[in-house]
This record gives sequence, structure tokens and C-alpha cells, in this order.
Amino acid sequence: MPIKRTSEKVDINKRRVINGADADVIQLFPMKHTWAWDAYNAGNANHWLPTEINMQKDVEQWRSNSVLSDDEREALEVVLGFFATADSLAANNVVLATYKHITSPECRMYLLRQGYEEAIHTHAYQYMVESLALDESRIFNMYREIDSIYNKDEFVLSFNEGIFNPNFKTGTFENDQKFLENMVVFALIMEGIFFYSSFAVMFGFQRQGKLVGCAEQIQYIMRDESQHLNFGINIINAIKEEQPELWTPEFQAHAIDLIKQGVELECEFASSVFPKGIFGMNAESFRKYIQFIADRRLQRIGLAPQYNNENPFPWMSEAIDISKEKNFFETRVIEYQTGGSLEWD
Repeated sequence: MPIKRTSEKVDINKRRVINGADADVIQLFPMKHTWAWDAYNAGNANHWLPTEINMQKDVEQWRSNSVLSDDEREALEVVLGFFATADSLAANNVVLATYKHITSPECRMYLLRQGYEEAIHTHAYQYMVESLALDESRIFNMYREIDSIYNKDEFVLSFNEGIFNPNFKTGTFENDQKFLENMVVFALIMEGIFFYSSFAVMFGFQRQGKLVGCAEQIQYIMRDESQHLNFGINIINAIKEEQPELWTPEFQAHAIDLIKQGVELECEFASSVFPKGIFGMNAESFRKYIQFIADRRLQRIGLAPQYNNENPFPWMSEAIDISKEKNFFETRVIEYQTGGSLEWD
């Protein structure tokens, strides 16, 4: 699209998350969605790389016959089997679909950062697998072989079919709701439920003094993903504000139904991870935890909680309880040459 030659300045009131003007040129000012710019700057300040984390103790524990049980080893491998390819699905959605349809310049800036962070996370999981000398062909093919992983991936990918179409454009009621649906699936379900419950498994190891290098990688990944989740929620809420006609009672019911489907898929996955239970966690306690965080996601976009469970893992409040996220890293700050440190704000 050619650039329009004019002395007329950009009107901030015409800026929209979707269906705004002048999307092909990133002209940051005047800036409307300042929360996106804040997220972009936070991501830059929090830059990290997987290879900066020492995995030696993890290697020693994995090689030992007396540290990890067979059930613990299987749990780690299944979780890594999901994670190993999951971030690539999120990255594809960002760079091949979401970015194309977002018309807010500052939101586009953050999406570029988010796509890079998803690549770092994929690198981190590969680094864990390589460091522990796991069977790479087995781990990286689990999404094809383990039903619960396959079903989760197929679920989220089914909502890409529309907006990945090169002829798809926002600007109609139907397509705008389709875009909003995609944001619910990828932000709230993929990154806000699927990722977070697996983070909990890794912190279970950490509480036992096991695989602390892997858990440290997850600390950094979770910090990034928390920002991705918050950004996605802000996108949804901004579209609700800018185009309230999209947020119909029917769509709200649909969003709740989608999250319920995501909860059931994640509970199925928990059964794969915990066939016998480890660290006091089992499939049933994890079901309650998954439902607990699902209610949190619903409330963040103005929808009623559906499960009303208490957090079955109170120790998780140090790590991923939304109300206490900032406190988790205050006990241990890790400095890098880049000047980044483990802080949430």
C-alpha cells in the first residue's frame, strides 16, 4: 500500500488495536496503547539466554540412580515433550497471523519482541533436553505420539484456520469476532492455562531441590509468558472497549465454553504427567489447580468464574499466583552482562 502524502497529522482517536489507520508504517507517536509500549520496554530490560544458566547439578542428578524416581523422570519428559514444540505454535500465531491484523504501532512493536521471546523459550527447552542427554527424537516427537499433547496442539491450531488464510481480513463483524476468538485461545488458554500448569510441575521439582537449573530456566520463561498473557488480556479488553458490539452475550458464552474445553484438555494432560502422582501432586489436585487458574483468566476479561476452587497448591503463591508474582524473584536476583535481572516490573 503506498504512503499517503499529506501534512495532516495522525489522529490518536483513530488508533485502534484492529481496524485502525496507517498500519503499514510504525509511527509510534501519538501513542494510544501505552501498556503495549510498557510491555515492549519490560521485555527488553528482561532479556536473557538459556545458555547463561548452569545446568551441571541437573546433569549430575539426572545421571544418578538415587535422586529421581522413575515417575519423576517420566513427568519431566512428558512436560518437556509438550513444551519442546508448544512455543513454536505461539510464535507462529504471533508472526504469521496476529501481527498482520494488529493496527496499533506500539502493539506491533511488542509482538515483534514476543515472537523473539518464543524463540528463546524453544531454545531453552532444547537446551534442557540436550543438557540432560534425553532422547531427542522421542521428546521432540511426543506431540505426535502422546494423545494428550496432540489433542492440546490440535485444539489451538484449529482456531488458526481462519486468520491464517491469506484472504482473511478484519473489518467485518464475523471476522473481528474470529480474531477475538483467536486471542482468547492463544492468550488465555495456550499461554495462560496450558503453559502455566506445566510450569507448576517444574516448580514441584524445585521445591524438592531437584533439577534446579531447569526450574531456573522456567522462572525466566514464566516471567516472559506472564507478560505475554497480560498483553493478550489487554488486547482483548482494548478491543472490547473500542468495538463493544463484538462482546455479545453469545460471544461471552462462547469464550467461557472455549476455556472449559481448554481446562478439560489440560486435565487430560495432567493424567499423562501424573499417572501415580509425585511431590504430593496428582491428577485430581491438578484438576483443581487448572480450574483455579482458569477462573483467574475469565475474571481478567470480565467473565464470571466457573469453578470457584481454592488454590490446592498454596506453595505455588510464591511462583505463579497472580496476586504475588512480584515476590517470587525478590529472594534471588540474577545479574547478567546485559543488565537484565529477574524482576517483574
